[in-house]
Amino acid sequence: MSTSNTFQADKINTHIVNWLREYAANAKVKGFVVGISGGIDSALTSTLCAQTGLPTLCVEMPIHQAPGQVSRGKEHIAQLKARFSNVSSALADLTPVFEEFKTEVPTSENEAALTLTLANTRARLRMTTLYYFAGLYSALVAGTGNKVEDFGVGFFTKYGDGGVDVSPIADLLKSEVRKLSAYLQVPESILQAKPTDGLFTDASFEDERSDEDQLGATYDELEVAMAALAEGKTENDFEGREKEVFKIFLRLNTINQHKMNPIPVCKIPNELK
Repeated sequence: MSTSNTFQADKINTHIVNWLREYAANAKVKGFVVGISGGIDSALTSTLCAQTGLPTLCVEMPIHQAPGQVSRGKEHIAQLKARFSNVSSALADLTPVFEEFKTEVPTSENEAALTLTLANTRARLRMTTLYYFAGLYSALVAGTGNKVEDFGVGFFTKYGDGGVDVSPIADLLKSEVRKLSAYLQVPESILQAKPTDGLFTDASFEDERSDEDQLGATYDELEVAMAALAEGKTENDFEGREKEVFKIFLRLNTINQHKMNPIPVCKIPNELK
């Protein structure tokens, strides 16, 4: 990223698109598959993939999805298809798959653990679906995680939305995602929507639990904390709300290292082989 205070959206856009095109060529694949959620990250990722000129498949994978998320996703796909002839779409309604899955596994009296586990299960069903399409069309699964989520607080499901082939926007902060999305004319409804993972919604209502509600801080606040940690600051350098947010960031960054670091391998001493 540029050290300039000016966000160079045009140059960043070109850089990412060229990177995607070159990576696909080296991997000898035909294009990209992107899961569309109705959120800004997937909208930006799919727009970047579409600009490569390579076949880009946008996949809707509702699981008891709230109406607003569904309508925003459809609006984005329609806009993208109108702009790029290489974009196609598919719908895989995973609600019955999810419900059938629940009948085959035990439940739990620990309601909090059960709720979180089922939310992560939704994400993993979607990952499996994206790789199914990627296998059919010789494509790469493009990840939609941004820098704060992927490398700051670990706000993603391991082997769910974290299971991808390429991560085109993982070096962009959320504020930068917003800027680049606006530059690329992502629908206004998506630009203005509260960020949500959509893993706790029900088709009959709009879940009010945004990403920032779950995290306990806004993305803008977390970006400040992320930069402060990189500078070597500690919670003693802050007070009030800033100190509270820094502690939130540090806690999440610590407990989610297992997501952000490579899977540990138990090395066997040579003399034991």
